[in-house]
Amino acid sequence: MSATPHIRVDELTMAYGPVVIQKDLTFTVNRGDVFIIMGGSGCGKSTLLKHLIGLIPPAKGSVRYGEIDFWQASTGERERILRGIGVLYQKGALWSSMTLAENVALPLQEFTDLSPARIRELAALKLALVGLAGFENHYPSEISGGMQKRAGLARAMALDPEILFFDEPSAGLDPISARRLDELILELRESLGATVVVVTHELASIFTIGNNSVFLDPESKTMIAAGDPKRLRDDPSNPTVRSFLTRGEA
Repeated sequence: MSATPHIRVDELTMAYGPVVIQKDLTFTVNRGDVFIIMGGSGCGKSTLLKHLIGLIPPAKGSVRYGEIDFWQASTGERERILRGIGVLYQKGALWSSMTLAENVALPLQEFTDLSPARIRELAALKLALVGLAGFENHYPSEISGGMQKRAGLARAMALDPEILFFDEPSAGLDPISARRLDELILELRESLGATVVVVTHELASIFTIGNNSVFLDPESKTMIAAGDPKRLRDDPSNPTVRSFLTRGEA
């Protein structure tokens, strides 16, 4: 693992009007990390993800990609950063009226000058990478929930991003499908050399794929731990985090 910072969050406060969701968040996502954003329900995990991918501006603080402060950057710099990001939303967010190949092709059509034939080739390749070769002409309604998640991942990878963001990727999946998705995330991290940021509360996923993390506490409305989830699980000095990571069995 490289210790080179890829994303740096400094003194971040998230708020909806006067209502503070989380405050004083400071952590680093290194290149090649599978970084877990975790915490109890309602703590602001998905809201933090939206701050990281440019959907919600912070009330205070900064989000840096390399040396660039995203929210202070020019429109052109923000667009360049966002072109290097892929997002898998919680429900897959596939267009129901498009085939899987058409869904994956959409970013390529919008943001590249590639020929239609080359775009079809790349869409088929991305689907093959996630185990969906032969399903190019299927519609989302014709495949399982786990396959929809994989198709969403193929679309997230369409532009060969440096960073992949996942919002509750295992939500709604059976344990076997969830495990396969975890394995796929690790395989793609290795093959693409990408940094991965995952919002999840699933312990199996946290310990299978995560090597770094931040824990958001809904009571104090700030982060109370950061680092390798396995180390946090075994650390008796923070009972709240340890209880979450052992489901209270420690």
